[in-house]
Amino acid sequence: MCAAVLEEYCGSIFWNSSYVEREDPDLPACVEQTVLVWIPLGFLWLCAPYHLVAFCRRTKNKKYMSKLYICKQLVAALLLLTAIAGLGVTLGEDFGPGQNPPSPEKNPNVHYANPILYAVSWVLVLLCQEGLRQRGAVDSATLFLFWFFVVLCDVFPLQSVIREALSQGVIADVPRFCLICISFGLEVIALIFSVVADISPETREIAKKNPEAGAPFLSRITFNWFNRMAMKGYRRPLVQEDMWALNEADSTAYISERFQHFMQLEFGAARQRYQKVKKTKKNLEKSQNEAVQNGLSSGLGKGVSQDALMMEERGNKEAKKEKKTKKKKEEENYPNSWLVPTIYKTFKWVLIESAFFKLLQDLLSFASPQLLKLMISFTQNTSSYAWEGYLYAVLLLVVALLQSLFLQQYFQRCFVLGMKVRTAIMAAVYKKALVVSNDTRKESTVGETVNLMSADAQRFNDVINFIHLLWSCPLQIALSIVFLWQELGPSVLAGLAVMVLMVPINGLLASKARNFQIENMKFKDKRLKIMNEILNGMKILKLYAWEPSFQAQVEDIRGQELNVMKKFAYLTSVSTFIFSCAPALVSLATFAVFVGVSSDNVLTAEKAFTSISLFNILRFPLAMLPMLIAAIVQTAVSRKRLEKFLGGEDLESDVVRHDPSITSAVSVCHGSFSWQKDGEPLLKNVSLDIKPGRLLAVVGAVGSGKSSLMSAILGEMHSTKGFINIQGSLAFVPQQAWIQNATLRDNVMFGSPHDEKRLQEVIQACALAPDLELLPGGDLTEIGEKGINLSGGQKQRVSLARAAYSQADIYLLDDPLSAVDSHVGKHLFDKVIGPNGILKDKTRILVTHGVSFLPYVDEIVVLVNGVVSEVGSYNSLRASKGTFSEFLDTYAKEQNNATKPEREHDQSVAEEMIPEGDDAQPDSPLEDTVTVTLKRGNSIRRSQRNSSFRVGKNSSTRKSESAGETNKGQRLIEKETMETGQVKFSVYLQYLRAMGWGYATMVFLVYFIQNIAFIGQNIWLSDWTNDAVEYYNRTYPTWKRDTRVGVFGALGVAQGFFVFLGTLLLANASVAASRILHSRLLNNMLRVPMLFFDTTPIGRVVNRFAKDIFTVDEAIPQSFRSWLLCLLGVLGTLFVICLATPFFTIVIIPLAVVYFFVQRFYVATSRQLRRLDSVSRSPIYSHFGETVSGLSVIRAYGHQERFLQHNENTIDENLKTVYPWIVSNRWLAIRLEFLGNLVVFFAALFAVISRETLDSGLVGLSISYALNVTQTLNWLVRMSSELETNIVAVERVSEYSIIDNEAMWVTNTRPSEKWPEEGRLVFENYKVRYRPGLDLVLHGISCDIGSTEKIGIVGRTGAGKSSLTNCLFRIIEAAEGRILIDGIDISTIGLHDLRNRLTIIPQDPVLFSGTLRMNLDPFDRFSDEDIWRVLELSHLKEYVAGLQEGLQHEVAEGGENLSVGQRQLLCLARALLRKSRILILDEATAAVDLETDNLIQTTIQKEFAHCTVLTIAHRLHSIMDSSRVMVLDSGRIVEFDSPSRLLEKQGHFYSMAKDAGITQAEITSL
Repeated sequence: MCAAVLEEYCGSIFWNSSYVEREDPDLPACVEQTVLVWIPLGFLWLCAPYHLVAFCRRTKNKKYMSKLYICKQLVAALLLLTAIAGLGVTLGEDFGPGQNPPSPEKNPNVHYANPILYAVSWVLVLLCQEGLRQRGAVDSATLFLFWFFVVLCDVFPLQSVIREALSQGVIADVPRFCLICISFGLEVIALIFSVVADISPETREIAKKNPEAGAPFLSRITFNWFNRMAMKGYRRPLVQEDMWALNEADSTAYISERFQHFMQLEFGAARQRYQKVKKTKKNLEKSQNEAVQNGLSSGLGKGVSQDALMMEERGNKEAKKEKKTKKKKEEENYPNSWLVPTIYKTFKWVLIESAFFKLLQDLLSFASPQLLKLMISFTQNTSSYAWEGYLYAVLLLVVALLQSLFLQQYFQRCFVLGMKVRTAIMAAVYKKALVVSNDTRKESTVGETVNLMSADAQRFNDVINFIHLLWSCPLQIALSIVFLWQELGPSVLAGLAVMVLMVPINGLLASKARNFQIENMKFKDKRLKIMNEILNGMKILKLYAWEPSFQAQVEDIRGQELNVMKKFAYLTSVSTFIFSCAPALVSLATFAVFVGVSSDNVLTAEKAFTSISLFNILRFPLAMLPMLIAAIVQTAVSRKRLEKFLGGEDLESDVVRHDPSITSAVSVCHGSFSWQKDGEPLLKNVSLDIKPGRLLAVVGAVGSGKSSLMSAILGEMHSTKGFINIQGSLAFVPQQAWIQNATLRDNVMFGSPHDEKRLQEVIQACALAPDLELLPGGDLTEIGEKGINLSGGQKQRVSLARAAYSQADIYLLDDPLSAVDSHVGKHLFDKVIGPNGILKDKTRILVTHGVSFLPYVDEIVVLVNGVVSEVGSYNSLRASKGTFSEFLDTYAKEQNNATKPEREHDQSVAEEMIPEGDDAQPDSPLEDTVTVTLKRGNSIRRSQRNSSFRVGKNSSTRKSESAGETNKGQRLIEKETMETGQVKFSVYLQYLRAMGWGYATMVFLVYFIQNIAFIGQNIWLSDWTNDAVEYYNRTYPTWKRDTRVGVFGALGVAQGFFVFLGTLLLANASVAASRILHSRLLNNMLRVPMLFFDTTPIGRVVNRFAKDIFTVDEAIPQSFRSWLLCLLGVLGTLFVICLATPFFTIVIIPLAVVYFFVQRFYVATSRQLRRLDSVSRSPIYSHFGETVSGLSVIRAYGHQERFLQHNENTIDENLKTVYPWIVSNRWLAIRLEFLGNLVVFFAALFAVISRETLDSGLVGLSISYALNVTQTLNWLVRMSSELETNIVAVERVSEYSIIDNEAMWVTNTRPSEKWPEEGRLVFENYKVRYRPGLDLVLHGISCDIGSTEKIGIVGRTGAGKSSLTNCLFRIIEAAEGRILIDGIDISTIGLHDLRNRLTIIPQDPVLFSGTLRMNLDPFDRFSDEDIWRVLELSHLKEYVAGLQEGLQHEVAEGGENLSVGQRQLLCLARALLRKSRILILDEATAAVDLETDNLIQTTIQKEFAHCTVLTIAHRLHSIMDSSRVMVLDSGRIVEFDSPSRLLEKQGHFYSMAKDAGITQAEITSL
């Protein structure tokens, strides 16, 4: 019916199969004039409205008109003219003046309709192109596709007329022939124009920063615009500056804004739901409770005993119930399930788009097996025309290309979506953290909150990459089964059953594997904890010669860890065995059942190979589904955590009011404040009224609520009643200074504009000028995280300077003077805070413990247990004899006692102005004895710190220079490895050597045999299918059938077995390699000289033990195996194709060359992008951690916006590297897939060319192999790059395994067992320097110390006192001269022999986690009695005996669970236990109170009376009773005699004694 209408319309026949059933097929003219015209034009008319919308939006600015645009419009106009000409020709023929008798044969309608259709369409094209220019778009995908279809469809009529003309030898219809040729030419030109981007000047500017903006359609779908980056990355390593700008839609600000918008809506709805549920629950509980009450009262009369039983039972049940409900409550006490809808709504369109691409790709993937089937039947049927074969080959290529394009677009969208979701979550978490209330904040530690940002956001990212597989996997499975059923009927179910059985087995193995992983993590953590301690306490290990004990501990844990790893590897090999057997088993089961069910079923080539390619499609979704579900379950946990955090309470913004009508600066009216929402108020009924410009001091005992008052004024606490009003801006100095990781100047300016004069004024006032001189970069010195390179007092002063610089109206100062020395405190009070300071006109609220400042303040508030007990001026409060005067009396006494040492302290300070105590002191009641001792300790600690600082002024500068050099050195190494693009081959060899050559060759061989088995199996299958041709219409003998099935199965199982064997061998080999590499590293790290640890950040070393060893353990074996399998897979495929079609060898070479180049470009760029990603990722987390810890400060200054902005910038910097990385993967994949598609095409093409000689089985084999090669090629590059990235770890580990060691631990010359018996020490012209190339630290020391002498060593900071001890233990080796102990030169014996015979009590007590016993005697050399005896001597016996585990008491990391004094006493116990003849005391009284100090001194005098004792003194008091005193000054002995003589001499020692306030009288009394 339809055909008849069309035939009338065309005036010719519409379809006749004779047209195509011949050697040179053609399409009937009618099809060419109708269908082929309507397809492209229909497409244009559908898409046109989208372009025409641009005319409705009125844009004011004049749009740029390019030459390209004019050319495009010109071509379209010319095409319009050809259409009009076509119409004219037809009209001329029908109604022209030339027809004398008008011909009865009029032209058919189509000759009128088509020109008109075309004319209208060309006008439409003109409009569309103008609309495009209005929009300012670069080009249009739809117009490109339209031109492409037009050209494609017009090829047919063109070739028809040309063929007709050639066959007839004359052109029948000249005008039409000319018009067809002209318009075709114009269409081709238009197509070329539509490919080129039309970039306006403004877009060109953007495109410079971000080429994607200016990329035309073709470049966008093939990711060609990325070439520039790939080239650049190949030439030299990329750096952050090379990264392109982000698209507007990918930027953090844009994503975050959209996400927040939807989040508020969703969260609001969820909250309402939650409130409803809560209400109903409450009512339910109420009614239940009532019922229970009634029940109880009615059951009273029953026998008591029974009641008791019942109650007990019920109690148990209730307890269980309660537990359950409690769990439930914990889970559900916040609005939930709003996060996923929010994500969906924010990114709805991307999701829909990517789903569309995925659907197309899934459907197309089933076209290939069908084409394969047609191809095989074509080779079998020799009567079919050759053009069919070529058509199928081209179709295979087209389908594969489309599939690649769709797949890559889908991946691109999904990965970018994952990136956006991660960004949105990170931004949301950060934003929330800035406003979160203290209750919510207390629920999780800083670490956990940072985890929300890193781990949980990343989990969402990973799941969203593959979220579409949730519907795509079932779809693929269903379609495969449908197609398989068509091929093989019900016997498919056998294969399917095998596949389904695999799923639970895999699940079981996975859960086992997870348990192993958890166990492994436990050992890893344990090992790293010990390693961390070893590296931190390295000095002690060396001084005590304890390295072997700790090495054994680590090796022990490592052994356990490797055992678990081995188990895990064996488990993996079982699952690999199952997984690799799966395809063989599945096809075996299916084919066996198929041929076994009935003798009519014969396995033909098309059936077999179509099924195999369908099974290959099936493998992917079946493997992915369980993994995806596991990932989703994990993400569900993350979802809960995020919802709980993001749904938490915000700070109440209405606690603090800003009412301008109230005149006072700060007023608190009857305020009660608590930390928890419904908690007990800490501050009760507080009323304060502070006038502008006053200085108010807040005093009170510890825990009376002074800091809470500050927090309340800042609005950080919940107000239970009353209100606070504040006039003006705030500045806040917290008790614990919060320092950002930025320059010192940025820390002080804190976002305020830079004003040099003010800055200098503030720096002077805050006594920071002397510190700036010491810092390498002045006020531009970078300060580490948490202010790591500043002392406690410096941090506090920077914090104060920040406030002073901010020019706020009201200053809240929470005890800023406690962390600094008293004279510095005085300076700060005078210059900054006090009545003459730079803040004198501002309102200041000062929490303080310093009684001395109180007379100078305007008003004092006394807090007692959260209540204001008195308010008034200093004098009025003293007079009123209230709490305050009691408080003063208590402290005044102690102050008087303290003045003596204070005075000496002040004098010693005068010399070296201000570096002071390292740690902020605890919030302690004023100057009690402890504080005074601490004060005394400060000077000691100060000199200790400076000694490390001034080993000669130039050492520190030299150090920074050399640090720069080492950094440069490292950087150079990295660059070299990257420039060649490859890791040096020797590194691979090194790893193989660690595995053992035997293992390595075996693994390779076994995998190779497995590959042969795989190929053999498939060749056998292709041979089997040829039986169908052989036994055509004859009965198939059962013996033959059984042989076929049997061999096929055997080869399949053999394959699995070899994979299993290979994986087992590889597992053993990699465990061996891990063991060797780690042992080497550990062994060497314990033997490197101390100098190495002084110049290398510990983090860098820990990283070798953590990340790099982890990579060697887990990542390398994995990627090595995958790489090997991929490589063999690709080679096998090429081999099979060449076997089937020898022609193919010609194509291999060019393909391999292209492949090689693509791979080299990709690897170089991708690896560097990966590195940049991890480098730019850590600032996000560290900035977040910083923000969380400094929240109160940020909120007080009101800088939330600035920090949000900073966070967005930091995330953007990271996205700039993530985005190109995603694109680089797509760039690679699309190029490799094109290569793979060419392999398919050529395999098919050569099969068509040589079909006479081929049997159908081989064709099926070679093409089904080729279809699989794309994936494998892609994987091979991925694996190569991964292996290359990972193998760097081996390089890094071995780099630290070959650092030069210190001297041998034990040498051939060993001293006698009893050495040193006398303990005589002789220095002979002893010189030493810290590093070659540095100045000498000791300049030729010569002295003779007799047996049992007690020597005190004194000297100003940096005189070389500590260096002397270091030399005795050979921590640093002599540059010249020697030291003799009992006549033996210490440089001739082994280090352990030496260090074991000397004892030191070091300055800072270092303990290791483990038992107390291990800390005293790590080698178990002594009996328990010995240990109890030394504990008694060191006054620890009572304490240890009181512990539950006694000697087995676990010491926490760094001895955290013991007081500083106890730690010091433990070090004394260590010394007593060793009982050697020479004792070195690096005076350790810095951290010890007077009592402990006395204990230590008396014990030493009594127990070490027969030893030679060298005391390095920081306080002269302690050495006044020495036999002799050695005075050092810049590395030389200037005085060496008994103390009394030295005082008479009135030299160096005398002046030091005078400074310390020691008089002759005191000495005689001593």
